Amino acid sequence: MRLVLKNFRIVDEEIDTIGNVIIENGLISEVLPGQHSPDAKTALIIDGENFASEGTTCLPVLMPSFVDLHAHFREPGFIEKETLFPSELLESASLAAAAGGFGTVICMANTRPPIDTIEKAAALKSRCDTLGLVDLYPVLSLTKNMEGKELSEISAISADNCSGAYIPLMLSEDGKDLADDELFIAAMKEAKRIGIPVSCHCDFGGEEAEAAKSAGQPRSVWSRIEENNAVQRVIDLGKKTSCHVHIAHVSTREAVEKIRREKATANAAGFKLSCEVMPHNLSLTEEDAEKLGGETWGRVNPPLRSDEDRKALIQALADGTIDAIATDHAPHTNADKAIGVPGFSAFETAFAAAFTELVRGNGSPPSIGLKQLSSLMSARPAKLLGFGGNKHCRNSSRSQDRKRGRILAGYRADLVIVDTEATWVVDPSLFKTRGKNSPFIGRRLYGKILMTLYGGRVVFQC
Repeated sequence: MRLVLKNFRIVDEEIDTIGNVIIENGLISEVLPGQHSPDAKTALIIDGENFASEGTTCLPVLMPSFVDLHAHFREPGFIEKETLFPSELLESASLAAAAGGFGTVICMANTRPPIDTIEKAAALKSRCDTLGLVDLYPVLSLTKNMEGKELSEISAISADNCSGAYIPLMLSEDGKDLADDELFIAAMKEAKRIGIPVSCHCDFGGEEAEAAKSAGQPRSVWSRIEENNAVQRVIDLGKKTSCHVHIAHVSTREAVEKIRREKATANAAGFKLSCEVMPHNLSLTEEDAEKLGGETWGRVNPPLRSDEDRKALIQALADGTIDAIATDHAPHTNADKAIGVPGFSAFETAFAAAFTELVRGNGSPPSIGLKQLSSLMSARPAKLLGFGGNKHCRNSSRSQDRKRGRILAGYRADLVIVDTEATWVVDPSLFKTRGKNSPFIGRRLYGKILMTLYGGRVVFQC
């Protein structure tokens, strides 16, 4: 089918223009700046002028759909928190991701049982492919059953397999970096052999952090020690193995500075360092957590930090130190949040929270422009996963080797239509996710997702 997206403001990391986008067979075939009438071959037209908000003449923005480097789908084993498939009564993680404008998602392995085999990961991906709402890539845990004792099936992965078994795009032990240096190094060597990053949670603080806990120091103190020490540790181990270390959800100003210095001076052959940040750490502080309930609804790991930390994160985004914005979407039941289980549901507020804080400025001068926000949520994470070229010709999946994250001819038509002038108040009762645990409840945000296209098909419409 041939589809024309007509009269849009087209924005990606390099483009900001008014024009049309032509889609054929799920791929972008042409990007046409200016006004062009669709020809007779057009099967369907989506006209941006039909999306204009009441009282505004601004055209909606057409952007590449977002690429999330870190999320929790809770499958298998936690159907009360989230499910892969939507049901008649409660929608699922896939629909929530689509509603948030996401087209590609990396999901973590801390399920029940953990995703520690190729078979488990492939089965989960196959189910999501059948659903056809987002492109899901489960990570494999570093160790069997996430127990930190022996390597999982990562040693059985073939880096040259282009048509056979599932090959993950990342490895991760998620919420608990390995305590054993030698085992961690062995896992990193496997990641280096396969050619994919190790996503590190960075919460192993060693004796210093344990001493702070024993002394009764508050979470804000010992968790900072944990993150800062763990960031340095994974950098040091990554240099020994020359692998790609990706630091998940960085949250402290000290960790940011370590990463900035390392990126400026790194010379270890083959060693690569990247990192991500979460929208709530860019928008909220420890004071907000206390208002929500510091040990209940406001608890997340890593915690919301000080305003000084928040500003350091924003500066690191602006200067390129931080590579991507990721959600860490972590849906929980109300009962779990009431007893202090950490995590926020984030798919459906991620873009608006980041846009409000960074591009609109939320009462302060804007920190970045819309093109840079697109880069941080689409192009840069796509490149990090190998979707900016042909690096990952591995899986038999239908879309594994296709480019995404930009609006260019030949790229996959994973797109999102956004009204950047619209404001909305966060109401979790309207979420598609089962988890209603948002820190933005009742807040007014700018930027509303109007439509999401996945491979040229509409999978969400507001």
